[in-house]
Amino acid sequence: MLITTENALGIEVINAVKDRKIVCAFHDIDGTHSLIRNWPPVMSRVLYDTAVNGIPENLVSEENINRLVSLCDSEPLEETDRFCIESAGLSALTQMEWAIRRNQELTNGKFNSETNSQIIRLIWQGEEKFEDFAEPGEYLAYLKEVTPKLFWVYEQVLNRFCRDKNLEKAKKNPEEFLVKGSKEFMQFLFDNGVKNYFVTGAVVDKSVVPPMGMYEEVLGIGFDIGKGKVVEDILGSTWEEKIPKDEVMFRLVSDLGISGENVLVVGDGRSEISAGVKLNAVTISVLPKTAKRQRELHKELGTNIIITDYANENLKKIFK
Repeated sequence: MLITTENALGIEVINAVKDRKIVCAFHDIDGTHSLIRNWPPVMSRVLYDTAVNGIPENLVSEENINRLVSLCDSEPLEETDRFCIESAGLSALTQMEWAIRRNQELTNGKFNSETNSQIIRLIWQGEEKFEDFAEPGEYLAYLKEVTPKLFWVYEQVLNRFCRDKNLEKAKKNPEEFLVKGSKEFMQFLFDNGVKNYFVTGAVVDKSVVPPMGMYEEVLGIGFDIGKGKVVEDILGSTWEEKIPKDEVMFRLVSDLGISGENVLVVGDGRSEISAGVKLNAVTISVLPKTAKRQRELHKELGTNIIITDYANENLKKIFK
C-alpha cells in the first residue's frame, strides 16, 4: 500500500510524503489506541514522591501502595506533571530511574554528581541508555536493584487507581476505551496488506496464561493478536529488562528484514515518533488539539502528520 500527502484534505501535514510503500505499521498503545490506562497522574505522583522523599523502607508494602493510590490526582505537581508529558513513550523503567536520580540531586545525596545531573538532563531529552558514563559501581548496583521494585510499585498503584476497573469495563464495552476509529483504521491497514505490530515501553508478559500486563489490555479492547491476525504481535519490556521502545522498533525492523522507509509509525509519545524519524519511516502523531506542548514537541521531532483520532475519512484517502 502507498501513502502520499499530496492533495490531503482535512489532515494536518507537517512534513509531506509522496508515494511511500508501507508494508508494516508499528503502533504505540496507551493514548494512541487504548484509553484503559490513565497513567499520567499515577506516574506523576509516584515520581514526585520518590524524587522528594527517596525510596522508603516499606516501598513494596500494602501500606505504601495504598498511600500512593490515595494521593493520585489530588493536586498539581508541576515538575513531574511536565516530565510525564516530555517523557511519554519512554520505558517506565527509565522514568523510575529519573526519579531516583532526581532524589540524589534534590537532597545532595551520596551519589549526587555532575554525571548524575547530566543523565537527568539527557532523560528529559529522551535518552535511555547510559552505559558509557562512569559512575560508582555501588550506585549502579543500587539502581539495578531498586528501579524494578519502584516500577512494580507504580504498576500496582496504576492497577488500583484505574487500570483494573477500566479493563473490566473495556471487556464489556471496548468502544468506551478505544481512540475513536482505532479498530477500523487497524482493520483498514490489515485489509490492504499491512502487518500491524504493537510496541510499548510497558511490560508485555506472555509467560502466563492468560497473558498479563499490556498484552491483556490489548485483548481487552478487542484486538486479535497472532500471526496472520489484525495485530501480528506485541512487543515491549520485561519486569527486569529495560528495552526502550526505540530499541524494540529498531530490533523489529532488523528481525523483519525490512527498510524503515516502508514502515508506518503511529503514536502519541516522543519515543516512537523520534525512532520513526530516525528510521526514515512515515510517522503519524495522534494528539488531541488540547495537547499543545505535545504537538509542539512532535513538530520539533519531525513527524509527518498529526491527527486527533482515526475517524476522519480523509485519513484513509492519503493511502492508495
